Amino acid sequence: MARLKGKVAIVTGAGAGIGEATAILLAKEGARVCCADLSDTAKAVAQKIKDAGGDAIFVQGDISKEEDAKKIIDETAKKYGKLDILFNNAGIVIPGKLDSCSTADWDKTMAVNVRGIFLMSKHAIPLLKKTQGVIVNTASSVAIKGVKDRASYTASKGAVLSLSRAMAADYVEDKIRVNCICPGTTDTPSLAGRIAKFDNPEEGRKQMMARQPLGRFGKPEEIAEGVLFLVTNEFCTGTILSVDGGMTM
Repeated sequence: MARLKGKVAIVTGAGAGIGEATAILLAKEGARVCCADLSDTAKAVAQKIKDAGGDAIFVQGDISKEEDAKKIIDETAKKYGKLDILFNNAGIVIPGKLDSCSTADWDKTMAVNVRGIFLMSKHAIPLLKKTQGVIVNTASSVAIKGVKDRASYTASKGAVLSLSRAMAADYVEDKIRVNCICPGTTDTPSLAGRIAKFDNPEEGRKQMMARQPLGRFGKPEEIAEGVLFLVTNEFCTGTILSVDGGMTM
């Protein structure tokens, strides 16, 4: 059964990892999907959806820039006439402790991870009011449990978690639901890139895997299933869902 038949969704950071897996899953469930990303990698994801019989478009943009965030929303509305689902997934990870974090890296992290969600949601809300739609924001397990060398990232994801609750309270009377997913360490191209920078990548991989009591990384598809739950369960708003292999238990 296509649980999202007739729905229109935007997925940011759709070019790889959790974003790609979620865009594909939402499309399988019947949604028409805008695959948005800073790079053009999401073009291939949109094509993959179309090749499988789904309906998707690709819109390139930097969500930290208001004109780009508005463009993503406007082009989706122009193509499909409405918006039901916004998955604010795009984000960046710049490692480091507070005293080793440059001001530029701090500002960049906040611009993408927090300002990007603010801008996308701000311009989506008028459309979501019409459809009584849903927003899902990607935070992280580090918003709940601190880890080493993630100062700016942790701060940004803590902001996302709190912002999600505030948004849920602000828009409940408009019948817009807002939820937040907190993935654990997930096996994505982004993770592979960070592990490759370790002096001993194999040891780094073991250390990062050991964060999860289940003893492995999450799969993007497992996080996508959590997003789908938050989208489809109409009794969820202000919900913080951890899909993290036990990292925060």
